[in-house]
Amino acid sequence: MTVLVTGGRGRIARAVHAGLTAAGRDVRLASRSPEDLPGAVTYDPTAPALDGVTQVFLYADPATAGHFVAAADAAGVRQVVLLSSMSAQAGTDEAAGDPHAETEQLVGSGSYATTYLQPGAFMSNAIYWAHSIRATGQVRLPYLDAEEAPIHEQDIADVAVRVLLDGPGGEHDGRGYPLTGPESMSRRQQLAQVAEVTGASFEVVDLSADEARVEMGAMMRRPAQLEALLAYWSSRVGSPHPIEPAVEKLAGHSGRTFRTWLADHREVFG
Repeated sequence: MTVLVTGGRGRIARAVHAGLTAAGRDVRLASRSPEDLPGAVTYDPTAPALDGVTQVFLYADPATAGHFVAAADAAGVRQVVLLSSMSAQAGTDEAAGDPHAETEQLVGSGSYATTYLQPGAFMSNAIYWAHSIRATGQVRLPYLDAEEAPIHEQDIADVAVRVLLDGPGGEHDGRGYPLTGPESMSRRQQLAQVAEVTGASFEVVDLSADEARVEMGAMMRRPAQLEALLAYWSSRVGSPHPIEPAVEKLAGHSGRTFRTWLADHREVFG
């Protein structure tokens, strides 16, 4: 089987490619701009080239998901592992306006077996905090006491590799796997660990919901998605986040901690 790994510039895609390659699989790393990615192929999400591909690790958005489905069905793709999000929450009111939920519906309409990886907060979100620290000396967030269980990108990749190695026709077909890290933490606690582990010095600013609408609205294309996100954070204040078992069950190891992520990425805050 030949596996196409899209989103080749992403940390998760590169880790999936490395894991499958180490397992001896025939893998193509794909990117819209593959020029400085050794061995990568060009991937146009509006006209995907899938000849000879039997499995796909897919980064997708609703604007191009329909093109992928048509191309995958025409090429005889047998399995798709879609990187989605816990925010999809398919079938609930909270998913209204969420692009991940829309993408799941579109990609899931194909004739191949589909598995949905649904991580919550990424530990790598701290990279954006690092940018803010360097630019302003601040990290500005609403609902600092909202609890989440951020996940290491390598753990997401490990789960994806397991599902792809198992292949279609088994327990993963049609399944959604919510993915979390091993511990529930407020973002205030995460920022305290950033300062402790990396030595970065910065001010933490707790935004009101209205202030967040102004500052975050410029970055998020869908107002409904932003409102759903703010409502979700508000609901998680003082409420420990459930820890999902998928990483341990499928990857065969405990999830990596946020402290581990910070130790592995100290240079981000340098």
